[in-house]
Amino acid sequence: MCLAVPGNIIAFTTEHSATVDMMGVQREISTALTPDAQVGDYVLIHAGFSIQVVSPEEARQTIEIFQEIPELVGEELDGIMPLGTASAAFDGTASETAPTAVPAAEPATTVAEA
Repeated sequence: MCLAVPGNIIAFTTEHSATVDMMGVQREISTALTPDAQVGDYVLIHAGFSIQVVSPEEARQTIEIFQEIPELVGEELDGIMPLGTASAAFDGTASETAPTAVPAAEPATTVAEA
């Protein structure tokens, strides 16, 4: 799955590169894939490249969705192992509340055995 973040072009630094503001963070990107983009335009940025010019409204809606992600992820991950406890199960540093072993996988069955 790919993720593209909206950014506002604030200045061109060369013919095919620009400085963008992405939710308060400024980055240098390539605009080679969006040659019609101009200062003030919103673009979707993936892997350091602007890949599409979008309307200010679409950029705003996308940013609002990104701002909801921590809350949504928190709800989805409720009850799942906290960050870091999975590796602790393997290296012996697991706490009393974290699982200390990973269940063994079922042995594979070949066609001849079935």
